Amino acid sequence: MMRHPSTSRQFALDFPHRESLGREDFLVADCNAEAVALIDRWPDWPYFGICIYGPEGCGKTHLANVFATNVARLTSHPYKVPNLRAEQLNLEQVRKIFKEHNCLIIENLQNLKNQEALFHIYNLYRDEGGNILFTSDTAPARLPLSLPDLRSRLNILPAIEIKTPDDNLLSALLIKLFDDRQILPSPEVISYMLANMQRSFSYARRLVEEIDNISLERKHAVTVSIVKEAIISLASPTQGNLF
Repeated sequence: MMRHPSTSRQFALDFPHRESLGREDFLVADCNAEAVALIDRWPDWPYFGICIYGPEGCGKTHLANVFATNVARLTSHPYKVPNLRAEQLNLEQVRKIFKEHNCLIIENLQNLKNQEALFHIYNLYRDEGGNILFTSDTAPARLPLSLPDLRSRLNILPAIEIKTPDDNLLSALLIKLFDDRQILPSPEVISYMLANMQRSFSYARRLVEEIDNISLERKHAVTVSIVKEAIISLASPTQGNLF
């Protein structure tokens, strides 16, 4: 008796793949062009800090890497911009961070726990001449903050949304995600994916990963049949709980 694919699959070997995170690798389209332009303008920003927000997998971390590269390229000495997660901020870090880093990336504002720490970091970088790139799944003005002074400060940050991708960007993104895994999909595969997948950056990443896993298990090139199996697999309750 044939078992359901989700219970009969063998685990594929976890071959490493290289994700391209350079400026030349970022796919620019109408939904993200404003965010890209503002990243490229540094240090000529309209304010000491900016926030880029949008759904999971839309390229916020990629743009943060581009920002870090721009800082290193445009400063007179090699300089690594630290990438901090909002949920890990604490008051003990504040002065040390600014003393060592004039530019800073703070990701995942939606997960912020220590509002007082962010309040002091914000004030220090604003008043002493630093720059901060924030990223968030949600617009800063919509974050459920209990500290009024922090809320008012984040509300005046220039905030740029990365919107839902259109077909042209999704197609280019799928090709890039496959290329990161050294896979060359056929036009038929891409067309089928565009017609049948969820319209989001994060789903595109999960789908390509699942297709790659199934292809490795089957020891077979990527086909429409494998894409169908991957879509069914991601729709299963077990997979749904993973994401």
